[in-house]
Amino acid sequence: MPFAKLSDDLDMYYEVDDFTDPWKKPKTIVLHHGNCKSTRFWYAWVPILARHYKVVRLDARGLGRSTVPPPGYKWSLKGFAQDLKLLLDHLNLNQVHLVGETVGGTISMQFATDFPERVRSITVCSSPFRFTDPYYLDSARKAEKDGVLAWARESMKRRLDASRVGQDFVEWYANEMGKTSLRVVVETHDALVGNDLSDVLRRIKVPTLLLSAENRPGYTQGYVREMEQLIPGSKLVIFPGTFGFVHHSQPEQCAETLLAFLREL
Repeated sequence: MPFAKLSDDLDMYYEVDDFTDPWKKPKTIVLHHGNCKSTRFWYAWVPILARHYKVVRLDARGLGRSTVPPPGYKWSLKGFAQDLKLLLDHLNLNQVHLVGETVGGTISMQFATDFPERVRSITVCSSPFRFTDPYYLDSARKAEKDGVLAWARESMKRRLDASRVGQDFVEWYANEMGKTSLRVVVETHDALVGNDLSDVLRRIKVPTLLLSAENRPGYTQGYVREMEQLIPGSKLVIFPGTFGFVHHSQPEQCAETLLAFLREL
């Protein structure tokens, strides 16, 4: 299994898939998962994207198979962005198309302003930019009280509609999230509370695609359209009749939408 030793306290797990024509030199797409998830959540995107691009997936610090930092580590969006830069340096990737889901999309927006020279485009899937929703603080307390798996199962009602995607998928999703360290769940959610990236979004200068469901509990369409207004020249695609995290419930459609967006660049 490929690990990159990026610092004394971080061995980052990553995967590379490339099924492009072998005589070509493909550009690279990097997929950044959200909080309490891993590379595994991109399973339906990779077969579609990897026929056209080299696709890199990573497990962010403290998540999946990557190193859990020691107690006292100061979590931040800038820290996650710096970790991503270190991985790109390790893989000798100068510029990439960056795709992030939920908090992974928030990290992608932070990365695009901190390291604009490393980004060809960003795609942001169901991502928050203002962490004032009580959900984040409540999540930390719920996990402390009832455990990570109980919190993950409770959170499914915001993420997926079981009647549309099937209960087996919902259970798999919750169980995968349930593998996250309790300390990581609590500390990352606490660290997110109060962040407002409005100024960060205004400074994004690369082509940006925003993907959203029509119905996202906790986020109105006005919230998503505010993101579109804040990011200069961004393109918003709302999938009609969809619920929750559209990049998980409609992954094939999202991946094809991304490919169409990239063809226009």
